[in-house]
Amino acid sequence: MPKTLHPCQKVDLDWLDRAPSRFSNAVDVALSPDDLFGVLARADTWPRWAKVIKHVEYTSPAPHGVGTTRTVRMAGGMVGDEVFLAWEPGKQMAFRFESSATKTLRAFLENYRLEPIAGGTRLTWELGMETAGPSKLFAPISTPITNMMFRRFLKNLQELCANGVPAAA
Repeated sequence: MPKTLHPCQKVDLDWLDRAPSRFSNAVDVALSPDDLFGVLARADTWPRWAKVIKHVEYTSPAPHGVGTTRTVRMAGGMVGDEVFLAWEPGKQMAFRFESSATKTLRAFLENYRLEPIAGGTRLTWELGMETAGPSKLFAPISTPITNMMFRRFLKNLQELCANGVPAAA
């Protein structure tokens, strides 16, 4: 783990509407909204579908809800300390980075909205971020590739859940 984590801006959910870099993708998953929320709430499932994530650890005790914290370790030594802004089982989960291993990430927020549909749940994943330095300069070029990666992550989640709630890893 890096010795220093750098603070990120304390953005709220409405910041997504004005985030400098914003992504929104949706996928239909063959689980009920409550079951899918349960999959998203588990630390062990994230590395199985969002392949850049290597480890997720809750840093506040259960029961989890708004204000819950966790640490996410990603490929390339990236670390993010998160706090949950929304936690509505079967409906919505959202978190922001409180701090990250890089100074170039000024703000980062993810929002997961779940809507019941015939045969399962429509999951809409919104992600907003603000970067600085070289990352900001390359954002126009990297955005399509980043969005393609996010769509692949959702496809991975859809496949992970295709046969019901995934067993613990």
